[in-house]
Amino acid sequence: MSGDSTSTAVEPGQQGAPPVPLRRNLRFQALWAGQACATLGMRVGDTAYPLLVLALTDSPTAAGAFGAVQMTATLLLGIHGGAVADRFDRRRVLITADAARLLASASVPAAMALHRLTLVHLLLVAVVVGATVAYSGPLRMLALRSVVAPEQLTQALAQEEARMSGASLAGPPLAGFLLGLGHAVPFLGTALASVAAVVSALVVRFPGRPEQAGESAAAGSRPGGALEGFRYLASAPLLRPALAVLLVINLAGTALVLPVMVVLRDQGTGSAGIGLALAGEALGALAGTVLVSRLHRLAGPGVLLLVTAWIAVPVPLAPLLPGGAATVFVALFVVGAGIPALRVMIDLLVFQQVPDALRGRVIAATITLITAGMPAGTFGSGLLLDHLSPTAALAAVSGLFAAALLPATASRTLRRAAWPAAPGTEGTEISKAAEVPETSDAAAAAETPGAHP
Repeated sequence: MSGDSTSTAVEPGQQGAPPVPLRRNLRFQALWAGQACATLGMRVGDTAYPLLVLALTDSPTAAGAFGAVQMTATLLLGIHGGAVADRFDRRRVLITADAARLLASASVPAAMALHRLTLVHLLLVAVVVGATVAYSGPLRMLALRSVVAPEQLTQALAQEEARMSGASLAGPPLAGFLLGLGHAVPFLGTALASVAAVVSALVVRFPGRPEQAGESAAAGSRPGGALEGFRYLASAPLLRPALAVLLVINLAGTALVLPVMVVLRDQGTGSAGIGLALAGEALGALAGTVLVSRLHRLAGPGVLLLVTAWIAVPVPLAPLLPGGAATVFVALFVVGAGIPALRVMIDLLVFQQVPDALRGRVIAATITLITAGMPAGTFGSGLLLDHLSPTAALAAVSGLFAAALLPATASRTLRRAAWPAAPGTEGTEISKAAEVPETSDAAAAAETPGAHP
């Protein structure tokens, strides 16, 4: 199948046949494997790069700067990354982004071998890595979705969540193990992971151009251009409170990490115990991948989102309860188990309801809005600890989290939201709430109920 063709899960001429099972869908499995390697390499780098900066400079501030620079680059370029996904060949852009990350990763052990590694070099690597996330992130989502049948989408997304959760869990300890073998080894590993991602994108062909290229050009020529994704989200009364809740969850989640670590340390918990306690969320998310369909059947999207958020409200107080690190692990595990269902929910509510010619920009806008609270959470936790005791800081995070959820909880639109229509049925409250008045007739025709999962 050529890179510019439309992907189907059924062989040509067999549209009436059932879709190929995911385990036998070689394109899906190859893309999944390549992207799993890319994600694992990123998680290894998230731990290894700051540790390398710390060893090079003996400065915690410089070590923290690496992550801050990387995240800032991702946020600043994320909107342009969405526009690029809608205007250019998606497969080529993905290959280019993965290749750029490969070169950046490989430059680190090369500079170490030449004894030329500097802090400036590593910060430039942070910029490149952050930029590649901005451009490849939306494309990875689009690529996997293009090689499965609509009725298999929830199952495919659950497998995608398993990849992300497994990489988040394995990345930090793997980085530590590789660092024990040598300072350059983790970065050789991230380079090899990028090689696997590039090979996957080269071997597996998926639709390179957005559907309805004429519409894509028209959308790109509208005022705002790259900001069309934000306009779409702002016009949807359901999505505004839903994304606000997710932003608050991310903000509170990042804000609690540092105070939790300080409290556990003060209680006598060692570094290994703290690491295991914080791994509870990743383990919970990995376990939660098998609960996605069940949770979606139990509650509507708005109720599921609000229940998960309110369950997370007392989590910052877990280190203050009996059990210490074990209690923190259990609390994070419970919250983490609901995260995959929320991520799949956003895909079903937002990404699958958008005309393909606009989908890259909407994905980029959604990612930007959801992750915007993470730098604020990290910075805010430091401010709280500068002025409050760790115990008071955790109580403040919990209280502010609860207060921030009240407006969304009062939203009747969010509480009454229903799942998108099954194939062959009429539109639902969600599709109506997410509707953009300016969407053309051609775009509306492309997003028929039969195209929804």
